[in-house]
Amino acid sequence: MAKVERLGAVTFKGQPITLVGPELQVGDRAPNFRLRKSAFSDERTTLGDFAGKVKLISVVPSLDTPVCDAQTRRFNEEASRLGEDVAIITVSCDLPTAQARWCGAAGIDRVTVLSDYYDHNFGLSYGVYIKEFGLDHRAIFVLDKDDVIRYIELVPDVTEHPNYDAALEAVRALL
Repeated sequence: MAKVERLGAVTFKGQPITLVGPELQVGDRAPNFRLRKSAFSDERTTLGDFAGKVKLISVVPSLDTPVCDAQTRRFNEEASRLGEDVAIITVSCDLPTAQARWCGAAGIDRVTVLSDYYDHNFGLSYGVYIKEFGLDHRAIFVLDKDDVIRYIELVPDVTEHPNYDAALEAVRALL
């Protein structure tokens, strides 16, 4: 089955880029994903591993860039205030070894960081895969405990920050 391409849905430094995959909507059931946490194991983390929790999925192109770094640090700080009923997941296309190195250096310990590098399963399922760069576009998805999407922010330009306060308010409203 051919994947839907959406040219100009978002931009990079003001220039239109192409997102591949469906345009998910609030109220849709969240697609399952299979992402790696380790480069040295074929074990995959799936949406089901977070069953019964409200999920904030923070999507970043690469942790080694300033906005992605700030975004992940911000949600790591917020995680302890949200409690055990919330899972904060960061998805990037970095290799798991690069993610582990970055998390260790940045002190990231409350966010689950997962890699979409190998097959872009997440980006293609959630409609955030950037055709031109082979990375995932910056986005926020908030899922309720039943994996229904309750909030989506597709950041208009990949170089911009998401609306942190709106995303966190969407999570709090589900608790």
